[in-house]
Parts: sequence; C-alpha cells; structure tokens
Amino acid sequence: QVQLVESGGGLVQSGGSLRLSCAGSGDTLAYFAIGWFRHAPGKGREPLSCISSSDSSTYYADSVKGRFTTSRDNAKNTVFLQMNSLKPEDTAVYYCGQCRRDGVDYEYDYWGQGTQVIVSS
Repeated sequence: QVQLVESGGGLVQSGGSLRLSCAGSGDTLAYFAIGWFRHAPGKGREPLSCISSSDSSTYYADSVKGRFTTSRDNAKNTVFLQMNSLKPEDTAVYYCGQCRRDGVDYEYDYWGQGTQVIVSS
C-alpha cells in the first residue's frame, strides 16, 4: 500500500500561486493514477484532478480547469498540483490520493493527511 504525504499549503493572497507536493513511499506512484481533491468547511469532498498512470490523460474539475495543473516527477516519486490565480473559494484542505473514475465521478483511495490552503481576499 502506498503512503502519501501532502505539503506546500499556506496562506496566499487572491490571485497568487502555490505548488502542492504529494510525496509517495511504499510503492512507485508512476504505477498509479494519482489525483487531488479538497474539502472546504461546510462542503463535501470536491474532486479536482486525476492524472493517469501513463500520463496520457488528466481530468480537471471545471472549477479549476485552466488554473490548476497536475504533474509528476517520477524520479522523486512525487506528484504536484500547481495552483495559479487562486481565489478565496479555493480555501480548503487539499489531499492527494490514488484516483479512479466511477461513472461520471472520481473517487480517491489511500490519501494523506492533507495540507491547508487559505486564500485571502
């Protein structure tokens, strides 16, 4: 079972950028589809992205499409989430996990402890 540790969150002003990291151990992340989701106070889990194991395709939620980019560094066994043009509504705890498509939705397994992102207006 792969273990995942998220990092890189923090406080940023609206319009700013952050890059989140998802470091894997116990297995090679390149073998899996890995993605990001977030959980904001008072809201449910929101899938954000899912990059396939072959990097041939990446899903992005409409809410982040064009602003967020998921990528891998296989040498570091790490997956990143580059977040640009951040908005206050992006404030949430962000998690990475093994992702899979379930109908029209995306599900995540084996996520880490999360990293807090706060976007001030």
